[in-house]
Amino acid sequence: MKSIIETRFDFPGQTAKYTGKVRDVYTIDDRILVMIATDRISAFDVVFPKGITYKGQILNKIASRFLDDTADIVPNWKIASPHPMVTIGYKCKPFPVEMIVRGYLTGSSWRTYKSGARTLCGIPLPEGMREHEAFEKPIVTPTTKAEIGAHDQDISKDEIIRTGLVSREDYEQLEKYALALFARGQEIAAGKGLILVDTKYEFGKLGEKIYLIDEIHTPDSSRYFYAEDYKQNFPQSLPPRQLSKEFVREWLMENGFSGQQGQKMPLLTDQVIDNISKRYIELYENIMGTAFEATPYDDAFYENMEACICNMLARL
Repeated sequence: MKSIIETRFDFPGQTAKYTGKVRDVYTIDDRILVMIATDRISAFDVVFPKGITYKGQILNKIASRFLDDTADIVPNWKIASPHPMVTIGYKCKPFPVEMIVRGYLTGSSWRTYKSGARTLCGIPLPEGMREHEAFEKPIVTPTTKAEIGAHDQDISKDEIIRTGLVSREDYEQLEKYALALFARGQEIAAGKGLILVDTKYEFGKLGEKIYLIDEIHTPDSSRYFYAEDYKQNFPQSLPPRQLSKEFVREWLMENGFSGQQGQKMPLLTDQVIDNISKRYIELYENIMGTAFEATPYDDAFYENMEACICNMLARL
């Protein structure tokens, strides 16, 4: 096996299974979630037909570490991570929006700005900004949370509250949590010689309490710059070297694909897959500060995953 792009388990007490763009999520007794980070990869809300070797292990390990490192800011859904690709946690009722925090004008925000727009999710942007320029302070630009195969849509704070997607009280708390998490993420990244540029957070409720759910500060949900490289390149209007999934989107656009109807995804050769895998490993080793030790995909890998999950569920 070079990758795992799907799982087919039937756990004791299993009441549902959801297949997302990247994760397979099993519901146990309608109170516990088993979240398996597969090696699937998506861009422009389209899932690739091939997986990226070790991507699931990388995402799960990074997210697990950052959930632990931010638990003092906001409670999160994680109970345990019994396997390199698996996190088990509490089932929360998700808010129907994702909280995007941006520290720099880059990626989709730059493409919007370049088109002539001077507001982003209801937030006014100053004239004369350059690509990759830092905002005076981080901004929150929420999106609706789309189903698989659909596109997330930018939305303003006022519209979220006006339409009742989230109450004013809850939304303002989500903003506070998101900005505090981003500040912690930037602090940790700076200690590794990186800049956390932008990221997304998802939240849910368990009873009346807000929890951080899903992944956090992974290369699928975040963008990083090398700090020294940014310091040298930005004054010269040169693109900073970055660690994120943006290079995948750029490669797709260069090859005529941006997720529009009728477009054909370019050929994903073994070399392309290997290059993407190496970039994910690079980010892991930089942000975690340690070498990535993969669990090999041998014949027993899948059976071991099931055993680890069942053993943990039996204790909950």
